[in-house]
Parts: sequence; structure tokens; C-alpha cells
Amino acid sequence: MSRKYFGTDGVRGKVGQAPITPDFVMKLGYAAGKVLASGKQKGVEHPSVLIGKDTRVSGYMLEAALEAGLSAAGVDTLLVGPMPTPAVAYLTRALRLSAGIVISASHNPYDDNGIKFFSGAGAKLPDATETAIERELGKPLKCMTSAKLGKARRIEDAAARYIEFCKSTFPSHLDLRGMRIVVDCAHGAAYHIAPHVFHELGADVETVGASPDGFNINAGVGATAPRALQEAVKHARADLGIALDGDGDRLAMVDASGRLYDGDQLIYLIAQHRKRLGDLGKGVVGTQMSNLALEQALAKLKIAFARAKVGDRYVLEMLASRGWQLGGENSGHILCLDKHSTGDGIISSLQVLRALVENRTTLAKAAGALTLFPQVLINVAVRTRDGILERAEVKRALAEAQADLDGSGRVLLRPSGTEPVIRVMVEGRNPARIEHWAQRIAAVVRTAG
Repeated sequence: MSRKYFGTDGVRGKVGQAPITPDFVMKLGYAAGKVLASGKQKGVEHPSVLIGKDTRVSGYMLEAALEAGLSAAGVDTLLVGPMPTPAVAYLTRALRLSAGIVISASHNPYDDNGIKFFSGAGAKLPDATETAIERELGKPLKCMTSAKLGKARRIEDAAARYIEFCKSTFPSHLDLRGMRIVVDCAHGAAYHIAPHVFHELGADVETVGASPDGFNINAGVGATAPRALQEAVKHARADLGIALDGDGDRLAMVDASGRLYDGDQLIYLIAQHRKRLGDLGKGVVGTQMSNLALEQALAKLKIAFARAKVGDRYVLEMLASRGWQLGGENSGHILCLDKHSTGDGIISSLQVLRALVENRTTLAKAAGALTLFPQVLINVAVRTRDGILERAEVKRALAEAQADLDGSGRVLLRPSGTEPVIRVMVEGRNPARIEHWAQRIAAVVRTAG
């Protein structure tokens, strides 16, 4: 069964337009509740689900709709209010619940929103479970009798629990005293979490994007708009800056000069440090979009590297299948599975800070050791994505580019999962050559499409 509503990260869209409407979200809560109730724990009268959200104004409406649907299915709900996505994953696991639900559209603007789910183990739901929920959506909503309806209650100490969990991932014999850090919370779910974590570990903390009003999430701040953080770090003469996105699972960092470091560079820094400690495991997982320079730098350290499909859920699946611990995306989703079951911007930044403290170095020196190759990405609009990559002229242009780059670069063609677009990516050592091949391949794809 092909999935109609679930994408790579739950159900997402424009608020007020299908599927992000109160009636659909109530039905989604009911359908999810029915699927989750089928695996009810022994001795538990009602399955229990935790609901967290980011700071979008629409979160109030969608939270109420989800709660109503879950209650109608006989599922109890625990409400935590604004809370980072990885916090919901942690609390779901720590409280031994059936599932966790996050109301968030991550790094998107405020008028988007979405619903994503975590299993009781704190991991994103497998495709089979999402398919079962979609199947249930096609059935009529039949409310439980009053005696079997689910109840709702609020967990008042959820933020404190998560703050302590984050701190527990940083070695107890280390601290951040003497370090000045600017933290950009993107006016999102981590605004009342992240500053406390770094402050309680000893850092002198200043904040950017920590005053949400329901409408300003990700607006000119956060990991996808780092200029505000870069300026704040230089103005404060800070040692470094940490940028999260709206739901707190994505990370970018800035050094004292304002230079920005992406997920690939931070993964390399963590991997290099863990290799030195003998604590890395056998390899690192990236994605098809991970920079070739990362792969080559890890090879020099004799660290195995594997590429998953784009999307942190696919990185997680590959890490689990190989028994590895560290992986992520250049967008800043970083997974440290020895610390948490999902990507976590705060915890990933603490792994970087641990490396800096233990090696008595700066972010510029540690992350600057990896120089990324230039990369050109062109989105080519097409009538249909189907079959284009199999066209003879497209294959010929791809082969010509690969032969010319001859190991000094890489070409990736992939269809968008959400729109009629073919993404053309070329990277390599020579900026002029990769620009030439990106434009040439894009022109061929455009004609073929």
C-alpha cells in the first residue's frame, strides 16, 4: 500500500489546508490510537501517548484535535507543551509509554505544521506502522463508550527531566566554565531548554531567538538562518555559537570569527575525537548529500563510511542495521545512538563541546581541519519525475561528467519526494568544472523532462 499522507518525517503541510486541518488531525489521532491500542501493554488499562509541540500558534488547535481523537480511541494522553522533538522521544521511552507525538514543521515557517510519531522505544515509527495508521484512516471513526474514553493530564516537570538528561550525556568530570556561548533557539521548542543546559554545565550563555510569540519561529534565526547567530557571536566576543532549528533536532555551529560549520564538519569532528578515544565503533553513516570531502577525510583516518538515502530516518535505519553509533546529514541532523535514540541538536553540540574541552582546542581549529568541496545544487522542474533518470541522454551526460571528474568529484541525480523536480548535485575540487557539469546536466534533464 502506497502512503497518501506520511512523508519521510510524518504528515506535514500548510495549516488550514488538507491534511493539516482540525478534522483530519482528530481522525489521525483516532487512527493512531487504534493502531497503538492493538499493542496494549499487559496490565495497562489504556495505552498512553505523550504529545509535545513547538511554538507555532497552530499547535494549540492541533494539540486539542489530537487529544480528542486519541481519547475517542481509548488512549490516555500526557501533555508537555512546547518541547523539542528529541525530548518527546526521550520522555516517551523514559516513561514507558506506547508512543510519542510531536506537533511541528521543524525548520519551516510558522504557517506550516505537521504531526510526527515516535515508538515506545523513542524511535521514529517504521513504515509498516505508518501504513497501518493510514489504513485505519480509511475506516469510520467510532468513539469508545464513556467508560472507555482516554483521559489527559499534563506533565509539569517535563522540561527539567529533559534538561537533566541532556546534561547526563556530557562527562561528569568535565564542565564548560570559562566558555562564552551564544545559543540560537530559532524562537522554537528549545527556547526554555537549551540555554539552561549550557548554563548549568558552567558556560556563560547569551541567547538569540529565545522569545517565541507563535509567529516568529525560524524567522531569520536558527540553524537554517544563521546570520543572526554569526553577528551575535562576533558582537559578544563569544567562543562559539550553537544554532538549533524550530524543533531542536538540527544543529549548526559558528566559531569565534563567525564562520559557519555544517553537519558534515561537525560529524567529522566528533568522529575524529571518538576514534582517538577508541570509542567510535566501526564506522559513520552519512547520506547521498554528504560532502565527498567528508568521505575522503574519514578514509584517511581508516573510518568506514556508508551513504543512506536522504532523511535522518534512513540514517538511523542504516546505523541500526550495521550496529554503528554515529551518523547524520550535512543539514545538521546528527545521531549519536550511544547517547540518544534519535537526532538531537543539544546533545550533538555537547559531543562537539566535549571534544573541544578534552583536546583544549577551539572550534575553528578542530572543525576547520575538514575543508568541504564546493557543491552546486540545481532543482530542475519537470512535467513528471518518472523515467527521466533512465533516459539515454541523461545517462550519457552523467557518464561524461563522472569520467571527466575522475574521482575528484561526484554527481548525484535524484527526484524530489514531494514535487515534480529533479535535483542535480555536482561537487568536486574545481569550482569551475562542477559549475559547468551541473549546468550541462541540468539542461539535459530539463529537455528530457
